[in-house]
Amino acid sequence: MIATAGHVDHGKSALVRALTGMEPDRWAEERRRGLTIDLGFAWTTLPSGRRLAIVDVPGHERFVGNMLAGVGSVPAALVVVAADDGWSAQTAEHVAVLDALGVRHALLAVTKADLADPTPVLADARERLATTSMGAVSAVAVSTVTGGGIAELRIALDGMLAALPAADPAAPVRLWVDRAFTIRGAGTVVTGTLAAGTVAPGDRLALGHREVTVRGVQSLGEPVERASATARVALNLRGIAVEELSRGDALLTPGAFRLTAVVDVALAGAPEGRLPAEAVVHIGSATVGARLRRLDGGVVRLRLAAPLPLRIGDRLLVRDPGTRRVSGADVRDVDPPELRRRGAARQRAAELAAQPPGPAGAATDLARRRVVRADDFVAMGWPVPSGAARIGSWLLAAGLVEELAAAVPGLVADYRRAHPLEPGPPAEVVRRELDLPDAELLPAVVHPPLVLREGRVVDGSGDLPPAVQRAVDVIRARLATDPFAAPEAGDLTSAGLGVRELAAAVRSEQLVRIADGIYLAPGIAEEARARLAGIPQPFSLSQARQAWGTSRRVAVPLAEWLDARGVTARLPDNTRRLR
Repeated sequence: MIATAGHVDHGKSALVRALTGMEPDRWAEERRRGLTIDLGFAWTTLPSGRRLAIVDVPGHERFVGNMLAGVGSVPAALVVVAADDGWSAQTAEHVAVLDALGVRHALLAVTKADLADPTPVLADARERLATTSMGAVSAVAVSTVTGGGIAELRIALDGMLAALPAADPAAPVRLWVDRAFTIRGAGTVVTGTLAAGTVAPGDRLALGHREVTVRGVQSLGEPVERASATARVALNLRGIAVEELSRGDALLTPGAFRLTAVVDVALAGAPEGRLPAEAVVHIGSATVGARLRRLDGGVVRLRLAAPLPLRIGDRLLVRDPGTRRVSGADVRDVDPPELRRRGAARQRAAELAAQPPGPAGAATDLARRRVVRADDFVAMGWPVPSGAARIGSWLLAAGLVEELAAAVPGLVADYRRAHPLEPGPPAEVVRRELDLPDAELLPAVVHPPLVLREGRVVDGSGDLPPAVQRAVDVIRARLATDPFAAPEAGDLTSAGLGVRELAAAVRSEQLVRIADGIYLAPGIAEEARARLAGIPQPFSLSQARQAWGTSRRVAVPLAEWLDARGVTARLPDNTRRLR
């Protein structure tokens, strides 16, 4: 897949016709005026058997926007310069675009070799191209009139395609739409350049906040079972009308991209001087306005007029409509932080300038974010860094779980000093103090002896304040000798055990609340059952009271408590039996 580039009337479209035997121009207006206005597409089979698709772009300065839509997704270029005219204004502008995009694979074709000696132009154009991202390029002199050099150009194109890095067929799909139209009997069709991933009939793709279904796929004019990058494709879509689509829309693998309207970028070459307050941003076939804020040096924050599906590592074109200058911009952050403090912009620029690519950059960015949804982090364009902790749907920076777990005991201790009769802080309090976005993360940072119990973070040992513990110990000692002798309310009060203290003792599982004012020791259900097992079944309340050796004040609520827990069953005649 390649795009043409070059000045108006230097023979780009004629060269495409000579290579492919196809007419790339689309509009009747184009043919009438002899001028390429919009994108044209053609394809051919090269000597090796490789299929080559060509995007023919307009060369006139008035249609530079259309040119940018054509070259945005292609990995290589065919730079066309006429032998009788040489390097010209639009040649320079197109090459500047390719350079700003970082295109590294290109071929030079000097056309109209039948009208002038191509040698000086070949030398001049190659020298100029050598200073760009394309570097030293192969060059062929051709004539579409005589056919001279066409065979050699086809061989050179074959060699360039062989040198292109392989696209990733398993990558998420982001197909920038460059045309949308209706075919009778088929419905809505869109075309675009598939730069990564694979698309097949039946696939569901996201378009903004909705999904559409792929009914059929064509590549280079033929139906295919699936198309893998890099490929020129036409997709027949179900669930959307052609009026709802336009150039610059993107069909996406659902969930694989984040729509963003604020993005931090690093401008290629860190241009000096003032930046325009407003510019036009291009990626793929999309064009949106943007407001620029220089953070420091070549690091800039863009506020887009419309959100775009961008990823870290994307290369944008930033064009100043006033000066016609274009700059490449590498996306560094698609979810940047607010810059509120004095000096925050410069600090942010320094962070982004030092941010490495790939896994190391992912680890650095995750360390700054601390906690982020795993799907969101990957959709930003980052790989999951080694050492990161995955907890449910969340991703935590390396070492963060241990850091937070080490802070929890202090939070619990501080809370208990302020609230001595409570077993520990509510889980929501701990979550807020740790600045965790979701309660599902708490179990990962609450380590023994602390436990999560009944919505609180508590000490598993059940410690009570010393004075309360001493009083509870006295009560438990009495119950150890007579398990059913629940202390009277006055005894509890004189021991210093009010409602809050007793509730704390119950929460710490040192006492069992049978009913209001009736407290016994843990294990009372087993002891009561054991004594009831020794009397005839069914039994009356009086028989149960005698078996337990207690008063009616305790026996009545205890019997009801056992009924509620399924230890005993109450019968219609008001007797009971063990279950």
